[in-house]
Amino acid sequence: MDIWQEEVSLRFGSVDRSDRLTLAAAFSFFQEAAISHAAIIGVGRDAMTESGQAWVLSRISVFMEKRPKYRETLTVRSWPRGPEKLFCLRDYDISDVPSVDMPSGKALVRGRSGWLVLDMEKRRPLRVQTIVEKLPLNEGMDALLSGPLGLEAREGLVSAGNRQAAYSDIDFYGHVNNVRYVQWIQDITPPELLDKAAQMRLDINYMSETLSGEFVELLSAPIDGLPSEDNLKDYLKDYPKDYPHSPSAAFAYEGRRQTGQCVFRAELRLGL
Repeated sequence: MDIWQEEVSLRFGSVDRSDRLTLAAAFSFFQEAAISHAAIIGVGRDAMTESGQAWVLSRISVFMEKRPKYRETLTVRSWPRGPEKLFCLRDYDISDVPSVDMPSGKALVRGRSGWLVLDMEKRRPLRVQTIVEKLPLNEGMDALLSGPLGLEAREGLVSAGNRQAAYSDIDFYGHVNNVRYVQWIQDITPPELLDKAAQMRLDINYMSETLSGEFVELLSAPIDGLPSEDNLKDYLKDYPKDYPHSPSAAFAYEGRRQTGQCVFRAELRLGL
């Protein structure tokens, strides 16, 4: 099975006050699709654990071009895309139901991620070549034209408070799950902007794992220099199809432990 595909109905817990899909819920759909597909093609959690290895999500970019609504029937897909340096790439999309004009449905949400293979004992990344040999390459099937991006540190970030990694944050591997960081980001973003947003793009890099009980300081700041309609084309030249058509709000985020070490770095752009 080169591509994982499943049909889902958008449930109450996956929408916000606007009755539309949240970013965290989209990340959760993609996480579950990746886990299910990896198991079927022989590189899932159990197989990796037996060899003392684990998949670790290092970076992911998700663009929500249109936000599905509560109770919509959707198709979630995920597929490997081959190696890129230390990373194994995996793409995703969420589409609406097929129609006569669009037999495979229209992709509403698209994503690309970069995964590392971790030696669980040494907590160090391994070479991915032997794993990639087991994976379909799905050449030409690009969900996103850009990403996963390596984000640079931004100046001027302001503290938005601390979060302590609690029971509900921790996954099977004993660290904060990747989706929980997205929920933390949502919680320090103006809720009226998230409710209003018609389009969203989140790029996030996971820099260091957070263990149970650890404190993470959350920092954020608006990103200046969003374009006017006159220079929008130049602004979008590196992301011709992936960013919101009219980005009108953008924020940078970091999570830092008490030592100052960066736990995650992210950038969110909203089309209002």
